[in-house]
Amino acid sequence: MIVATKLSMRYGAKILFKNVDVQFNKGHHYGLIGANGSGKSTFLKILAGELSPESGEVAFATGTTIGTLKQDHFLYENMAICDVVLQGRQKLWQALQEKEELLKHHPFTEIECEKLTVLEKIIEEQSGYSAEADASKLLEGLGIRTLDHKRPLSILSGGYKLRVLLAQLLFAKPAVLMLDEPTNHLDLFSIRWLEGYLKTFEGTLLVISHDRDFLNAISDSIVDFDYATIKIYKGNYHHFLELKQFERDAKEATFAKQEKKSKDLQQFIDRFGAKATKAKQAQSRARMVEKIQAEMNSIDFTPSSRITPKITFEPLRASGVNVLKVASLAKAYAAKKVLQNLSFEIERGEKLAILGPNGIGKSTLLEILAQQILADEGKFEWGFAVRVGYFPQDYRRELNQKLNLLEWLNQFDPDLPQEKVREMLARVLFSGDVVNQSIQTLSGGESARLILAKLMLQKPNVILLDEPTNHLDMEAIDTLVEALNLFEGTVILVSHNRYFVSHIATRILEIDFEKVSDYRCSFEQYLLKQDQDYLSAQTLSQRHLQGKKEEQKEKAQLVSYEEQKKIKSLKAQAQKQVKQAEEECHRLELKINELDLKISAEDFYQEKPASEQQKVFMEKEQVEKRLEKAMKMWEGSMTNLQEIEKNS
Repeated sequence: MIVATKLSMRYGAKILFKNVDVQFNKGHHYGLIGANGSGKSTFLKILAGELSPESGEVAFATGTTIGTLKQDHFLYENMAICDVVLQGRQKLWQALQEKEELLKHHPFTEIECEKLTVLEKIIEEQSGYSAEADASKLLEGLGIRTLDHKRPLSILSGGYKLRVLLAQLLFAKPAVLMLDEPTNHLDLFSIRWLEGYLKTFEGTLLVISHDRDFLNAISDSIVDFDYATIKIYKGNYHHFLELKQFERDAKEATFAKQEKKSKDLQQFIDRFGAKATKAKQAQSRARMVEKIQAEMNSIDFTPSSRITPKITFEPLRASGVNVLKVASLAKAYAAKKVLQNLSFEIERGEKLAILGPNGIGKSTLLEILAQQILADEGKFEWGFAVRVGYFPQDYRRELNQKLNLLEWLNQFDPDLPQEKVREMLARVLFSGDVVNQSIQTLSGGESARLILAKLMLQKPNVILLDEPTNHLDMEAIDTLVEALNLFEGTVILVSHNRYFVSHIATRILEIDFEKVSDYRCSFEQYLLKQDQDYLSAQTLSQRHLQGKKEEQKEKAQLVSYEEQKKIKSLKAQAQKQVKQAEEECHRLELKINELDLKISAEDFYQEKPASEQQKVFMEKEQVEKRLEKAMKMWEGSMTNLQEIEKNS
């Protein structure tokens, strides 16, 4: 359990939250939502002990462990990826390292024997014997290939390094898990895996996310940052929206009812207040009006911190019908090929979503189309009168940190009067003196809105968007979705946000490591098509197996009785050999388990002399060699049996 009492925090002159009392219960999953700058990340840092609040305090249940996603991957650059994950449980990692070092010191001293006993107990308590397998499962789920698990972290790109750190955090299994936008560096497939993992997480979960589908999947409560306070709503994000609207409507209805009642009473006072016969009644009603006014004043109508930008994209002119032709495009970085033989065409008005795992070349494709980098092979050609606008994933390289907002935006149309530039900035929520603010002070969400202002100013008829929702709040995402749906031009987008893709895309281009698939349909239809393809593949596979069985049946009928008898005899011999090999492997495995139990016994290192310890270790080593030999015999027997069955 986590209890925050009278918690207050401000950023400069802006109050983020004031006198907040909230409680997070064990085992519950909380989704944290609110406008950019409302204090969500700050709040998590306070809970994690990384920041001190202006006032108030945070209390945890005794022994509570807290896990937050770090950004310090540079500490592990030369370490094996799997080992980075294992370090999530520091106690286990330390025990494994110390044990490995001690095992080099045969024969052991008495002190070393005692130390090994302690280490074995720690490793067993920390599930150390299955740790590497557990770490590998996490890495595979997050898209890190098995063949890379023993390689150094430095081979991965920045986004994949963060995935490894996420795996490290999940492996630690803290009592309280805090995640700030965990889906930002994941592809759609890894997000679905993470959803499944977090659903089964038994501890307390606090997640900041602007992906409403993700929040709906993993949250049983929503923590709303609004009106300079924090309030918890039961249910997922969809349920929260209904409750929030109901709450607002109820406030407005109560206010309207009280206002009408007050007006009716005031009319009576104005009409009869001067008459002696009605004076007592008028005074009574005046007191009622005062009471109603006090009740009305107590209704909180503090302006929401959620402010919606006004985004519209109006092309300077329409493009030709044929917007883009890509032919045999290829790109590699050193030995790594990210695009291979990619070809497609797109027509005016289409809204194309490019999907695929991270590292497949989606962002590279947009960079090539935006003429930021050159392709190694192939070509592309923009159609007649095409005017391209580009929103890059790495927004920082677009922004000159030395300029203020007004100067930066004005450079894209120097002839435009400053009033018009200010108007454009106001539409993305930069107004007044804020326009003279240095770009280097902007947050991620503010930077994204500034680039959207540039796109509006440029008036393109083709818009390239690379993960535009990464730093936008839900209000900005909703407005961007609406603007793109009304946009009469062409959109090519890369995004991991399913809500965003599903509400915009009219066509899906799926790139994977083997092929490119073109789906001329919506995102929902694409998902349905994938399921149908999977079922069709299963049906074809079943038909193939059925056909094979029938073929084998016909073949068997042609074989003579003597041949069948001979094959049956060989098969029986092979099955016997397989069974004998299996029994031998099982017997040796039991012996190894028996020796492991002997070694892990508390009195093994204290009471057994070094010579006997050495004898046990040598016996285990010999049994392991015999097991390895028995396994090879079993594999050979199985291969022989399969060959007989194949030809029978």
